[in-house]
Amino acid sequence: MWCVAELDADYLTKMEDVLALYERPYHAKEPVVCLDEKPVSLHAEVRPARPARPGHLAKRDSEYRRCGTANLFAIVEPKAGRHLTCATPDRSARQFARAMRRVAAAYLRARTIHMVMDISTFTVRSP
Repeated sequence: MWCVAELDADYLTKMEDVLALYERPYHAKEPVVCLDEKPVSLHAEVRPARPARPGHLAKRDSEYRRCGTANLFAIVEPKAGRHLTCATPDRSARQFARAMRRVAAAYLRARTIHMVMDISTFTVRSP
């Protein structure tokens, strides 16, 4: 369940930083990229679905077989309408590093990449 941390001065300062970053005009050399992760359950059909046919809707059984979990890294640049979402087997530090390398590779021409994760931001500048 999503919940808001205590609304102290530090939280409000971080929130204002994120909102100010979102208010900036689009600039290709300084993209604002958001990253969030989400665990997902993997399901398989127990019975095959029945396809639609004239006069009848397709039917799918609500029963499923659980096949473990995976993780989604949702990577979005809202002002450019760009997304680099990727699925990983888990949410380990190694998988996070791979997701961050994917962001870096997608923005090779960027001077600065502004990353927004949860309610914090950090800036990566090119050497």
